[in-house]
Amino acid sequence: MQIYLDHSATTPPHPDVIAKVQTVLTQQWGNPSSLHLWGERSATEIEMARLETAQLINAPSPDSIIFTSGGTEADNFALLGIANQYNSPKHLIISSVEHSAIEKTAQRLEKWGWQVTRLPVNQQGKVNPTDLEQAIQSNTVLVSIIYGQSEVGTLQPIRELGKIAQAKGVVFHTDAVQVAGRIPIDVQQLPVDLLSLSGHKMYGVQGAGALYVRAGLAIEPWLTGGGQEQELRSGTQAVAAIAGLGVAAKQARSEMPEETPRLQALREKLFELLADDPYLIPTGDRADRLPHHVSFAVNSPEEPISGKTLVRQLNLAGIAVSAGSACHSGKLTPSPILLAMGYSHQNALAGLRLTLGRSTTADDIEWTAMVLKQVLQRLVKESSLALATS
Repeated sequence: MQIYLDHSATTPPHPDVIAKVQTVLTQQWGNPSSLHLWGERSATEIEMARLETAQLINAPSPDSIIFTSGGTEADNFALLGIANQYNSPKHLIISSVEHSAIEKTAQRLEKWGWQVTRLPVNQQGKVNPTDLEQAIQSNTVLVSIIYGQSEVGTLQPIRELGKIAQAKGVVFHTDAVQVAGRIPIDVQQLPVDLLSLSGHKMYGVQGAGALYVRAGLAIEPWLTGGGQEQELRSGTQAVAAIAGLGVAAKQARSEMPEETPRLQALREKLFELLADDPYLIPTGDRADRLPHHVSFAVNSPEEPISGKTLVRQLNLAGIAVSAGSACHSGKLTPSPILLAMGYSHQNALAGLRLTLGRSTTADDIEWTAMVLKQVLQRLVKESSLALATS
């Protein structure tokens, strides 16, 4: 039995996306900047995808969508596209639970002399809007707060946070990579100036993402060259991947009304099935949460059990999940997200994430819960025996 529960890492391409990508690669493979028929065909595919992506987030104009290679590039573009407008360092505000694409870009800006404020979060991983209001200074030019946290699933109060930034005249960006295609987004109602999304998180193919840029917002070009993407992101577009993103956006808009509540029900079922396990501590906000997202910190009484160990053991059982901690040069490092939420170093080494998708069934959930409990019991028993004999 093979069960894939790592949809926050990537999603399997939708069959319609695969069909579109194949069609583009075989029939619409021209350079979209070329003026002949082959170029026009490719350019049409890109503009159709731009329209579908704009409609997914209810952008008032397709021109507000700038295609990128994915969410990481869109996040970098958002921060550096604003920062590069200034001749002297300014002030940036982010949260302490941002994706590394934001955190590491903020660290780069710090090296350039920028002041960066990282807002604290509560134990559920949520930012207090009052903290944002108090953090804004006269030289604050940008606020970037993740919409849905990929590791613990918490949804931030983006509407309230955006209103605070808007009232202060500060540009507001949100990383919506985990949200787009899973929860309805309306940028005409949300007070956001910039928003990042990624195709392969919503059943597109890897290699295409987008940055929404509010009309009239000044932003420095990210890549210079041939002038593609309204001269903001030069380079020949990845036509097939972008066309796939357009199909994925269209499918998501159509399927969300039924798929989102289905995933929420399966999510709650998995939490309930694991609620009696003494070694699992649920992480993130249970109410304001990504619909497909289940996460825990493992709290073993003896030798710590890392998230990486659990991922490997579940993989042997045919179940794909992910860990919150990363492995660098053979050494485990604690999750900075869980540390920011107040978890111990031991717990922060033992994050576990299970993320559901279109193919996930109730049987998958029940089987996974049973296997995870058995794996944990065995690992704890082995750990206790090892300690007793050492």
